[in-house]
Amino acid sequence: MTFRDLGFNEQLIEGLEYMNFVEATPIQAQAIPIIQEGKDLIACAQTGTGKTGAFLLPLINKLSERKAGTDGNVDVLIIVPTRELALQIDQQVEAFGYFSGVSSIPIYGGGDNNSYQQQKKALVKGADIIIATPGRLLSHLNLGYVKLENVKHFILDEADRMMDMGFFDDIMTVVNKLPKSRQTLFFSATMPPNIRKLSQKLLKDNPEQINIALSKPAAGVTQGAFMCYKSQKVALAVSILAGKDGLEKYPSVIIFTGTKKKVSEIHQSLSRKKIKSEMISSDLDQKEREAALIKFKNRDIQVLVATDILARGIDIKEISLVINYDVPGDAEDYVHRIGRTARADTKGTAYTFITEDDQDKFFSIEKLIEATIDKLPLPKEIGEGPEYKPGTRRRGGGGYRRGGGGGNRNRNNRGGGGNRNHKSRGPRKNNNNRGSSSNRNSNQGGSGQGGSDKKRPTDNRPK
Repeated sequence: MTFRDLGFNEQLIEGLEYMNFVEATPIQAQAIPIIQEGKDLIACAQTGTGKTGAFLLPLINKLSERKAGTDGNVDVLIIVPTRELALQIDQQVEAFGYFSGVSSIPIYGGGDNNSYQQQKKALVKGADIIIATPGRLLSHLNLGYVKLENVKHFILDEADRMMDMGFFDDIMTVVNKLPKSRQTLFFSATMPPNIRKLSQKLLKDNPEQINIALSKPAAGVTQGAFMCYKSQKVALAVSILAGKDGLEKYPSVIIFTGTKKKVSEIHQSLSRKKIKSEMISSDLDQKEREAALIKFKNRDIQVLVATDILARGIDIKEISLVINYDVPGDAEDYVHRIGRTARADTKGTAYTFITEDDQDKFFSIEKLIEATIDKLPLPKEIGEGPEYKPGTRRRGGGGYRRGGGGGNRNRNNRGGGGNRNHKSRGPRKNNNNRGSSSNRNSNQGGSGQGGSDKKRPTDNRPK
């Protein structure tokens, strides 16, 4: 199905064609007509399927005809778990809505008082679309100058992630300030019972439902796992990156680990081996995180070490290798981590380092994705690793409990500010496919990239 088939106006079609987006992905083809009819929707779609475009495009199309948000009012409110995702969605609005004159404001944390005041000024002036993290939006709401009484469309994106991060009360506080008569769109990569319960509180009776490719890695990901001891992990990572072909074979690498402390340790270990890398965790301030992303995006450095803060909310094309330095703290996070590679029907590789205590957790991942992942031999210079025997009782073992655990599950990402006003900006022309669905040449809405507090780079794409 093409975007012309979906009945978009010429301004929006012009913007899409400028970026070489022609065909809708499955989530877009199913969700857009429902949203156009004004119905509530609960959609389950993993990262990379184009879900951001699925809700942005019909709303931008409607806004371009209605010209809302000029008197301090907000027409569309989008709530997201992290600043990275807020920035990404704002940049999607920037691109899709350029010829439509639609305005947006990202509201996210980590800035100084100056950025907070700039945000306040933009909120008082109003915008068509606000994209916000829950905590910082509440900070502004509590001061009384944000007008939400005219919100017509309310979207929760990455709802499962927000529940994991403990945002339930914040979300309900925001919802209680919205008008009862509104359209609510609920997007989540997974649909556990707590998400179903939340959707029942927020959506009208009998909402439309869509389920797209739940909990399955993209077909283009080659998955492998190494059984190793903790003391072998650094040497193994170095062997992969600095060995034969190494970074020539894998020009763009993300290493995921479970804690902020390990991010720093891995970064330092790679530096000692003359492997250039940058790191991202919630310990870094906003400008440092955005600077690291820009370097990685522009291929100034080839390796990025991160916690799960980066597993969602980043859209960098052609990630060639993902290394799970630790088995993720939640089985679903495995899918999101390796979903950073093999986007837009490309190919990629994902390796996971499994210690003795991780075996049952990794077996839970294999059950979730309904696949047995190849266990690869360690390089000879590293020595022998443990055998893979999930189910064997061992100290510290055990599979997943509902709700997961570990990872970067803290509330340091709550709130946040943005710092720019909401003028229209030019789209970035993009000749690359986006997303992970098959038989199409376009996808909108992956996960985001960092911006800059003071001045957004004109083009952060790889050169």
